[in-house]
Amino acid sequence: MSLAEALLELQELTERLRRDCPWDREQTAKTIVPHTVEEAYEVADAALAGDDAKLLDELGDLLFQSYFLALLLSERGAGDLETVARGAHAKLVARHPHVFGDVEARTAGRVRENWERLKTSEEGREGVFHDVPGSLPGLLYARKVQLRARSAGFEYPDVAGALADLESELAELRAELGEEPAPETEPDPRHFDELGDVLFAAVNVARRLNVDPELALRAATDRFRARVQRAEQLAAEHEESWAELPLEQQDRYFDLAKESAE
Repeated sequence: MSLAEALLELQELTERLRRDCPWDREQTAKTIVPHTVEEAYEVADAALAGDDAKLLDELGDLLFQSYFLALLLSERGAGDLETVARGAHAKLVARHPHVFGDVEARTAGRVRENWERLKTSEEGREGVFHDVPGSLPGLLYARKVQLRARSAGFEYPDVAGALADLESELAELRAELGEEPAPETEPDPRHFDELGDVLFAAVNVARRLNVDPELALRAATDRFRARVQRAEQLAAEHEESWAELPLEQQDRYFDLAKESAE
């Protein structure tokens, strides 16, 4: 089967499901988009894990999301999958003048600069932060805002400046700390603001290191989760319940779990 045949069959299947499946008939953009976001994260997880079989599967799920949302556009007379594909093709050609034109860009950094400049001129942005989607997850929203600020030249000259800013924000947070609040109570507004500044500064450092903060945090969380689970196993091998141990002993098993993973 050719690529064109496979893509056409998926289009026909999408239309059949929309027509004949009660669940698919009821869907709108608002109900589908949460699934689209979820599928995008599952694609990212599979790609970062190097699991090719899972990546193939998850890419299929994400591709179907594109087909379905394009079908909703078609129903409103606002376009269709062909419009989407041709628009993407035209946009990519226009934003790669170093490939399809006579612009020189010998480094990835220069390509990125040209990309941002072209986006700005094409989209007719009004102000630095025009059309930044507020629905992005917090870490990605911060990164996007910082990238827009960079396009206007508002940027530390190097990662050392970003690290110094992070250290400064941490110092301000420490200065505001008093008695730790009880769980499940409202935070001190000063703690709320200062911790937000710390997180924003940490995203800035991550961006300067070419690290996606959302993916890095998820990876760190996964490592922590795996180490706690391994610590539980190690404790059980010694006929102990890790959850019932004092913190000092829990930490000992946690360190052993870290060592065994390295």
